[in-house]
Amino acid sequence: MAKNDNISMPVIRRLPRYYRFLYDLKNNGISRISSGELSRRMGLTASQIRQDLNCFGGFGQQGYGYAVDQLYDEIGRILGIAEPTKAILLGAGNLGKAVANHMNFETRGFCLVGVFDDAPALIGQDLHGHTIRPTDELETICAAEQPAMAILCIPKEAAPTLVERLLACDVRGFWNFSHYDVCHDHPEAIVENVHMGDSLMTLSYRMTNL
Repeated sequence: MAKNDNISMPVIRRLPRYYRFLYDLKNNGISRISSGELSRRMGLTASQIRQDLNCFGGFGQQGYGYAVDQLYDEIGRILGIAEPTKAILLGAGNLGKAVANHMNFETRGFCLVGVFDDAPALIGQDLHGHTIRPTDELETICAAEQPAMAILCIPKEAAPTLVERLLACDVRGFWNFSHYDVCHDHPEAIVENVHMGDSLMTLSYRMTNL
């Protein structure tokens, strides 16, 4: 299917949730499901589900519903999971270690090919099968591995210079934990910002305003 630049971000952000629910359905031996049943399980309307999936083609059959295996595979293809993109991790401190050890990159469309840090105590250690390298070697490793995405688990003040270097190495995607506003300085970059503090404060607001 050709790329569609008109698909809204809310629709795109719902795709991983569909993928997770379909995975659970597969594991529970469910071979087909109606949009109505899927809506009850996910807390969405059946109309919303049909509209979302119709953005990418017709996957359901009237009177039959959705074939779970087929829809799971199709959404995985749409998400780009079938052909993992190479990624590198910058920052092997507590956050970087947690991300590397607990995130199954291969099932989410990425393959980790390098880890970097400048702390002398960390350089040379193993992190999830990767030797932690100094950032002085960033360009060398990028030239050899050609990663397209970088995970930024680094302090905000260290990010601008490293992002410049990464962009010069043809890295275009950033999973950004650093709180540095990559897109402000580099609107051409593709960025997913992760602000765990913002999520926690949102929860605080919702609990305070019940």
